[in-house]
Amino acid sequence: MLKHTIAAALTTVTALTLSACGQTTDSEGTKDAAPKASAECQDVKTSTDPVSLTDSYGRTVELDKPAERVAVLEWQQTEGLLALCVDPVAVADAKGYSTWVTSEELPSGTEDVGTRQEPNLEALFATNPDLVVVEAYTAEDEILKQLAKYDVPVLATKGADAKDPIANMKSTFELIAEATGREERAEELMEEFDEKLEEGREAIAESDAAGTEFVYFDAYVDGANVSIRPFGQGALVAEIGEELGLENAWTGKVDPAYGLGQTDIEGMTKVGDATFFYTGTSDPANPDADADAELSRSKVWTSIPAVAEDRTHAFPSGIWTFGGPSSASQVVDAYVTLLTK
Repeated sequence: MLKHTIAAALTTVTALTLSACGQTTDSEGTKDAAPKASAECQDVKTSTDPVSLTDSYGRTVELDKPAERVAVLEWQQTEGLLALCVDPVAVADAKGYSTWVTSEELPSGTEDVGTRQEPNLEALFATNPDLVVVEAYTAEDEILKQLAKYDVPVLATKGADAKDPIANMKSTFELIAEATGREERAEELMEEFDEKLEEGREAIAESDAAGTEFVYFDAYVDGANVSIRPFGQGALVAEIGEELGLENAWTGKVDPAYGLGQTDIEGMTKVGDATFFYTGTSDPANPDADADAELSRSKVWTSIPAVAEDRTHAFPSGIWTFGGPSSASQVVDAYVTLLTK
């Protein structure tokens, strides 16, 4: 039986996110990003050279100097900016970010400009950004068309790619670092992630967990039924598990971006003896959608080996499984802790 309510992390994989960081107001009333207070950000080197880069969809982005006032439209990219010690001037659904993402704290007072699905672009551009970072799905994405009406550079990033999710996560992070002149810090953080992954791999190899078959999933109440979303081949959290020496048991159809499948309770009986992992974050937007309670009432669910043998593990609350290097490091820690404790 699951020990926490399981909720859908996303209502749709095409949802947009805006997130922002703490700001101050100068004498003219404009809002400036407040500096990150952590000691590690005090000596971060920033390039001053002009920036010319190609984004994820072949679009050229030209900046006279690295971007300082950045508005960002998705949580992974918000996390990335904060990790680079750049506080965005505008975001959407700051409260949601603070619930689902704990790897990089969003300072209080961050300018929130609406939902991820429907950001308030007038409010966003009122913060006077010199760059807008978005997650797009094609070069003709609707959000890019809307942003083209404003005379501000836009960096379009690909938030996920099931062909190689870890490489895509890194390339997105590196694009943001290049746009903000923080390439040196990005390199340091990538090295730290790679080291953590290697340490986790060694810890798993030295334990009884090596080769464990697993399925990571979300579950949510859909009408009178429970819908389950397995993270299959190409999902970031699943690929990290495999990099650690585990074996993803979900082989069903998945979407080409996030590697997410769709099934029901019966479908989860097909994964054999696989161990289950799931999000430990409760969705405050759906407090009544108690998937745990629905699952516990199902004899089919409670007969699945992982459930019957108490091999179901909740990740700590606030680990964003669609995130950047900081969240990915949390994923590594969660797997290792849950399997080797």
